Amino acid sequence: MILAACPLLLVIALEEGRNMERYFMKMPEDMFCEICSEKRGINPNTLREVIILALEIAREGREGRRIGTMLVVSDSENVMKHSRSLILDPLLGHPAKVKQISDTDMRETVKELAQLDGAFVVSDEGTVVSACRYLDSFSEGIDLPLGLGSRHMAAASITKLTNSVAVVVSESSVVRIIDDGEIVSEIIPELWMFKRYSALSKGKMLEQEIIVSTIED
Repeated sequence: MILAACPLLLVIALEEGRNMERYFMKMPEDMFCEICSEKRGINPNTLREVIILALEIAREGREGRRIGTMLVVSDSENVMKHSRSLILDPLLGHPAKVKQISDTDMRETVKELAQLDGAFVVSDEGTVVSACRYLDSFSEGIDLPLGLGSRHMAAASITKLTNSVAVVVSESSVVRIIDDGEIVSEIIPELWMFKRYSALSKGKMLEQEIIVSTIED
């Protein structure tokens, strides 16, 4: 399991009588370099936009509370076949040009609709095709860490059934990317915030010390 898209160097230090895990992370200009690589067979620009939106949802929440949601990216036609609407689809009938994931109004709409149950379906071209979708789910052949719930199981299932990648926001404010039934990345929004708003010169590398509680290889 990967905490972020780029490698971490681990050093154990003693602080106030407790073992603390210190990580020194080299942060390139694009922290999603590995997650969004074209080798996944998915439009990297669309996946990048979805991951950033998911991180914003995890960080901001809605109406003063944390929320969980899921966005399924690419192979939208098959994803639709393996899912159904939980309610009348609020995005149905709207033109594709106003449903682009990069559009500011659409992003705010997604943040609002994320309070409802169900997943968003995003096409490879970046159109938010549908919202509030119930995904076909199965547990056979799925091996997820204990403690994760039905949302992660559904994400793992749909990425096994289709050529899609699922981006899951937990109510614990962690964003997980799932591909082919497996968690390929975990991102903590605070690290993303640190990266996004750091004063960096374009194209340069910055090494920062970041303390986190746990990490799994």
